[in-house]
Amino acid sequence: MSRYDSSLQANSTVAEALNSVNKLHYAVSSALSHPTEQMIEQAENSLKHTEKAVQQADMAVGRSGVELAEELLTEEKHRLASLSNRARHSEQ
Repeated sequence: MSRYDSSLQANSTVAEALNSVNKLHYAVSSALSHPTEQMIEQAENSLKHTEKAVQQADMAVGRSGVELAEELLTEEKHRLASLSNRARHSEQ
């Protein structure tokens, strides 16, 4: 693989991670709007997928290449955690 090819692959991996973070954002937003068990579960599944995508991007390009994706992922984790906490308290 040439340097150019590996650079394209790394950029593609980071793009996939950012795309995954965007999908997670929409899944969490949907779950916040409609906090059903199914919507929360879908958001949690999206979180798992996004964590893997960001981890793969980190391995492909290193820490500096995925900082934005990691920051956005952390923000979405906090949003989803607040939703999960609210759902648990409403069940009690």
